[in-house]
Amino acid sequence: MGVPTRLCKRESRGDVRLLWQVQSRVIRPFGRVDLVSRGPVAENPGDLCDWVTRWPHWHDGRPFLLNADGIPASALRDGGFWPLMTPATVALLPLAPPPAQRANLKQKWRNRLNRAQQMDMAVRQQELTPDHWLLSAETRHAKTKGYKGLPPAFCAIYAAANPGEAIVYEALHQDRPVAAALILRHGRMTTWQIGHITEEGRRLNAMNLVLWEAVTDCWRRGHDMLDLGILNAQDAPGLTHFKLGLGADAHCLGGTWVHLPCLAPVARVLPLALCS
Repeated sequence: MGVPTRLCKRESRGDVRLLWQVQSRVIRPFGRVDLVSRGPVAENPGDLCDWVTRWPHWHDGRPFLLNADGIPASALRDGGFWPLMTPATVALLPLAPPPAQRANLKQKWRNRLNRAQQMDMAVRQQELTPDHWLLSAETRHAKTKGYKGLPPAFCAIYAAANPGEAIVYEALHQDRPVAAALILRHGRMTTWQIGHITEEGRRLNAMNLVLWEAVTDCWRRGHDMLDLGILNAQDAPGLTHFKLGLGADAHCLGGTWVHLPCLAPVARVLPLALCS
């Protein structure tokens, strides 16, 4: 999307211990600001706290934003990071063989899936194309509801850069699409990026069928986790209930933090209650 990025890693005896991606933007009056989002990633969680003390070795002292995941608030505070935003909570669904996955569904979710499977619907999957109706439907829906997320253009670019890794699962009723979900594949993880359902699709519980087909297909392809996105019970209680009904776990992220040399000494003495 035109944002300069660089991939950083720390190795030990030829093995990669830590991996993180840095995005950089010029923001006035600060100049260049670096961002690490949902990182760093480590095989050993203990390496994350060690990273907090060592990251200045590769950084040049510019303003640094960290969207932390898995690093305790106390370690970030002691490292001179100042809390900006409280942690968000995401829904993470561990993938399993279909019998175990079905047993993990909440009862109401399973009942709706059973009804959907008895309807005259078929689910097809295809690689995302720039002109797919799901992208324009997402644009209209975002404008109507007034929310902001990654633009649909991001999904089209991702699909072009990663052939076969952006898949649309689409429910058809009487040859008409009534629901669809875009799943992005990346390593062992997958992400539910976009979903859309029509009024007819709601009556048919079509999204339950779409997500079920996506989940089982991702498992068959060797993935072990599906990120269903942010849980927002206040503004989207229905969607939150839907995600948790699929059997997802609520995973609290680490919030957003900033490191500025001038603020670091004050940050280190903040009460921990203000950092959680």
